[in-house]
Amino acid sequence: MAEAFGDAATLGHALAFEQALAKAQAAEGLISTVEAEAVAHACAQPLDLTSLAHEAAHAGTLAIPLVAELKRLGARRAHLGATSQDLADTVLMLQAKAGLALIEADVARVVRALKDLAIAHGETPMLARTLLQPALPTTFGMKAAQWALLAADSGRRLRSEAGLAVRLQLGGAVGALHGMQGGGAGVAASVAASLGLPVAVPWHARRDAVAGLGGALGILAGAMGKIALDVALLAQAEVGEAFEPQVEGRGGSSAMAHKRNPAGCQVALSAAHRAPHLAATLLAGLPQAHERGLGDWQAEAPVMAELFLVTHGAVRAMALVAEGLEVRPAAMRRNLEAAGVGFDLGEARRLMQAALDAAEHD
Repeated sequence: MAEAFGDAATLGHALAFEQALAKAQAAEGLISTVEAEAVAHACAQPLDLTSLAHEAAHAGTLAIPLVAELKRLGARRAHLGATSQDLADTVLMLQAKAGLALIEADVARVVRALKDLAIAHGETPMLARTLLQPALPTTFGMKAAQWALLAADSGRRLRSEAGLAVRLQLGGAVGALHGMQGGGAGVAASVAASLGLPVAVPWHARRDAVAGLGGALGILAGAMGKIALDVALLAQAEVGEAFEPQVEGRGGSSAMAHKRNPAGCQVALSAAHRAPHLAATLLAGLPQAHERGLGDWQAEAPVMAELFLVTHGAVRAMALVAEGLEVRPAAMRRNLEAAGVGFDLGEARRLMQAALDAAEHD
């Protein structure tokens, strides 16, 4: 994920945007084929990433030093009709697309592992807890199925928001495609196809989809945090009903050799605490001034990168926990018997299957 949002990926996507734009404009007759080839040639040259980063910080945008460098390399028609925000937003969406693929793969691991746990323990009775106190009997299969459905629904929500957010941004100076000589629709469609992004009405100042994507990431991180908290509570020595897998060098204590700390749950819970505040920054950017805001959309890229990082960290940590979770049915029965609440499981078996069916449906 760090690579997906790193400087090298940023530059690579920016060059892909410039090359696709020139190719599309040549196809529409806005520039010549020779001029488009000059852009492609300049984009293929090795560029000094460190120097560009310093210049971008000075200029306030990557587009200014990048386009200047491409023109120095002979691409005099590079960036025609585009604006710096077109470049920045499209790069961010290409990074998000790569990041979403990484997250989706690990969400699938979490769901699959939790469903396996539910099926394996559909008849394993345990004590349910409400308000952190003994409640009534349930099954561990029911608990795991609820976890699986939570993870599956959170993943579906993220895919839905991604469908609204991950798209081409190409609007030019004020979102009206000035300088395209009426060929803007064809250029946008061609650039979108080249980059593997859906075409869209320019969204310079409409940041609702970006905020929605951030919110869905925050919800997914929180969902992983809920599962992590449950596992961590079950792993308390006084409870002893489920434990993270034992992995060499993980979960120990530098001061207390006897401890078996839930390190994966710690990662997920840390992410669940950080993600809401990151998502809130994106929500705060919704009131944009006129056709391009000042200081609001510019805050999104680093925040989105961190949100992807912490959310993926949570999902990946819980995939490892779920895949190796050590379940102790004997301890579950012992604690249930000690509570003295009987063994009536209600409709836990039926509802477990309903949760599994819902987690399966997409």
